[in-house]
Amino acid sequence: MTEPEDHTLRLLREIRKVIRSTDQKVGKLDAKIDTVHGDLKIGIEALTQALAGEMAANRYTAGGVEQRLANVERRLLVLEQGR
Repeated sequence: MTEPEDHTLRLLREIRKVIRSTDQKVGKLDAKIDTVHGDLKIGIEALTQALAGEMAANRYTAGGVEQRLANVERRLLVLEQGR
């Protein structure tokens, strides 16, 4: 029969191996998370810029419509007053 000390040392070595393996897996996962986080951050910035551009274009378009409606209303008022 093996000595208890030998058995304990063998178990400790096995535990150490498992811990190293787990540390490596966690390290790889951490690197992957960092990569995905960077990709998501870039995607969010692109969406933010696109949305800002779209909002500016909508404001410009709406402003033009408001101006044209005001002109039509003014001309209609002149026509109604001429009756």
